Amino acid sequence: MEQTASRTAVLVCQGRAAADGFLATDRFSDPVAIELLDDAERVVVDQVRAGSPPDGFAARSEYEMVRGTSEVMVPRTVAIDAAVRASAAPQAVLLGAGLDSRAWRMDALADVTVFEVDHPASQDDKRRRIGDRQPVCGRLVYAPVDFRNDDLPAALADVGHRASEPTTWVWEGVVPYLTREAMTSTLAAVAECSAPGSRLVVNYQAPSLVATAGRLLNRAIMLLARRTSPMAGEPWRSLWTADQMRQALESAGFHVKSDDDLYALRGDLEVSGLSAGSMRNGRVVVAER
Repeated sequence: MEQTASRTAVLVCQGRAAADGFLATDRFSDPVAIELLDDAERVVVDQVRAGSPPDGFAARSEYEMVRGTSEVMVPRTVAIDAAVRASAAPQAVLLGAGLDSRAWRMDALADVTVFEVDHPASQDDKRRRIGDRQPVCGRLVYAPVDFRNDDLPAALADVGHRASEPTTWVWEGVVPYLTREAMTSTLAAVAECSAPGSRLVVNYQAPSLVATAGRLLNRAIMLLARRTSPMAGEPWRSLWTADQMRQALESAGFHVKSDDDLYALRGDLEVSGLSAGSMRNGRVVVAER
């Protein structure tokens, strides 16, 4: 059973922390990310922010992983944040929230009730990390859900989610780790709880030989470095083309408004193209009901 935040969730948080104040400073900001990291997890973030690669194969491998993640997280975060700001729904649900910081940094959520949905053990770890920092959203509600066994609509209803009112759903960094069956069943549950006017923002991964090879190479490098890769225990289980994702969303009653890869979303953001491969297969789709 999972007892702490997933290693991937920590890596994503490290990437946001490394980018804050250094990349696309006019569009991207996440000052809370660094506060969600333990001291040992901050060391490599400080190295990346200082542009000081460490000596040694193992340490340098971790450095490059966090540096690359920081570049990918900028367009992904900016795009999702923009979609959230553009929604007028009175409630928002973060599916598989992990170490998401939106409830503590987005003033646009000041009048919104935010429900963070995640595994109970992950939520315990998140709450330990955030401590007594107060959220800026209207109200923050934790909804402990084990997606393998729990009924999502019932779990949300138990903590006050109102299926009769519009909801902004954020499903970031989760879909690739789900089987197609798990993804479509969760999507059906989301649709069941989505009143007209709801918005669903999904980050997913498109098929890519380059990205798949990159993940395998990362695991090999970390193995040689005698370190555990964040990808080792969290393999990708489903990849989706844009057409497949559109069909899945439309079958659930959602209409796709936009679907772009992160490289296109990078646009005029001050982010180098060094992580172009990862950006091209990462996508953000915005759909409405």
